[in-house]
Amino acid sequence: MESLGSRQVYANAWMSVREDTIRRADGSTGIYGVVDKPHYALIIPLDGERLHLVEQFRYPLGMRRWEFPQGTAPDRADVDPAELAARELREETGLRAAHLVEIGVLDVAPGMSSQRGRVFLATGLTDGEPDRETEEQDMRTAWFHRAEVEQMIARGEISDAQSVAAYTLLLLHEHAQP
Repeated sequence: MESLGSRQVYANAWMSVREDTIRRADGSTGIYGVVDKPHYALIIPLDGERLHLVEQFRYPLGMRRWEFPQGTAPDRADVDPAELAARELREETGLRAAHLVEIGVLDVAPGMSSQRGRVFLATGLTDGEPDRETEEQDMRTAWFHRAEVEQMIARGEISDAQSVAAYTLLLLHEHAQP
C-alpha cells in the first residue's frame, strides 16, 4: 500500500486519529483509519516465583482488570524505552528494579494502530511508594505466585492481550536461558 495523503481527524494528549488516502497494489484507492499512540513499556516485575500485577478500572471495558504495569509518556512524548519502563514501574507500583532487561516487542493492534510496546523483565526489586497519575488513583497492586497468574489467564481474569503476550515472552526468555 502506498500513502497518497493524510489528515488528522482527532487528537488529545494520549492519542491521535488520522485518515490516510491509500493506493492498493491493484491500483485502486481507498482510505485507511489509523490510531496513533506513543510507544509504551510493559514491565514484568519478578521476584522468585512471584509476579507483581496492577488492577485498575478500564473505562472502555467498564470493568476492573489485572495486568502487568504498563504505560506511555505524558503528552505523547518520545522517551527512551528503558527509562519509560523504570518510570512506569515506580509510578504504578512503587517498585524499583536493579535490573531491567528488554525481552520483546509487541504490536498492540497493527491493523488499526501504530502503537508498539517493549516488554521488560524487572528483577532485584525494592519497595517504595507509588506516584500515580490522576487516572490511576483507583489502582491496586498485589503479588501473585506464577501458578496463580497462569490460572487467572486461563479463567479470563487476566485478559489484557499485552499482559498475556508478555507472559509468553517471559516463558520464552526463560526457556532460552542456559
